[in-house]
Amino acid sequence: MRIALLTYSTKPRGGVVHTLNLAEALTRAGAEVTVWTLGRGGDSAFFRPLDPGVHVEVVPFEANASETVGHRIIRSIEVLRKAFRPGDYDIVHAQDCISANAVGHCIRTIHHLDQFTTPELAACHERAIVQPYARICVSAAVAEEVRAGWGFEPTVIPNGVEYERFAAAAGTGAIPSARRAAWRERFGRYVLAVGGIEPRKGSLDLLEAFAVFARTAPAHRLVIAGGETLFDYREYRAEFDRRANELGIEPIVLGTVEHAELPALVAAASVLPFLSTKEGFGLAAMEALVAGTPVVARDLPVLREVFADAVEYATTPETMAEAMASAIVPDTSRRARGTALAAEFTWDTVASAHLAFYVAARNGARAADAESSMLAAPAP
Repeated sequence: MRIALLTYSTKPRGGVVHTLNLAEALTRAGAEVTVWTLGRGGDSAFFRPLDPGVHVEVVPFEANASETVGHRIIRSIEVLRKAFRPGDYDIVHAQDCISANAVGHCIRTIHHLDQFTTPELAACHERAIVQPYARICVSAAVAEEVRAGWGFEPTVIPNGVEYERFAAAAGTGAIPSARRAAWRERFGRYVLAVGGIEPRKGSLDLLEAFAVFARTAPAHRLVIAGGETLFDYREYRAEFDRRANELGIEPIVLGTVEHAELPALVAAASVLPFLSTKEGFGLAAMEALVAGTPVVARDLPVLREVFADAVEYATTPETMAEAMASAIVPDTSRRARGTALAAEFTWDTVASAHLAFYVAARNGARAADAESSMLAAPAP
């Protein structure tokens, strides 16, 4: 089976991480996989090396600092559409709104739903849900949102997690111990948020919660990793910086962390607050559980679905702070629950479910096309 997986970036965002791991697992299962993406900022490869069996097509995308976010996204769709060769593949699987708009007739994974006020972006979001002939969601909660909003019945195939990579970072050997020690030497004890500073990540609530938490745990610093995005969050970032200054917090903002360094950074943290206002699965939190780092999550139905009793839940900055204070106290039973849960989410299982879905979706699409042809045919 020849499969094209399409994503919008080479950077380590959740949907991109999902795409690369799925591609490698599908390749291990015997499929012929090509990952298509846009190479922004001169990128000619992804943020990490891939299994040599995975083919990669990076479409050059020239930067234009003067264009709006809406125009950049429309141009992204046009550039990817012009380069893509749908006839080369049995299955075309888009992982985001940009790639779904670029290819039209495809399978789409809906990781989470967004709300846009700009008419262009709202229309793109709508088309990326309506036009695909089959849909996957990474959680039942998101599938229910799609069902309620559009009447479609997506198939739920959860994420996988790179268990061995993050478990190794928590190991007792000399190398993983030294890597964790290097981060702690650099920052001391720290609270780690992954995903950058943006509204969906609940970054302002994180500041408020950390300010309360720091009263009882003053030795901790706040570290924020990640944050590569197409959107313009400058106003939100300005508000974040202003509020941090008012609270007397000096967060350490790392930006994108090297792929090889991320597991040790996660494993060395005292706690990972996962305070997103909207999520599809929560991959960064699952990675933290593998690494033995406790997680405090915003109390969302999707996170309850995925994480059950393996994390602490909270709804306000005050309760988030209380949960973080509780989480930094070592708890072997909680850690065991977390690692046991994460071990259930393997990429090979995810790939197997996708292959079965592809066969069923392709057969269904062919049957629908045949029925349409018969209905369109003139009466004898």
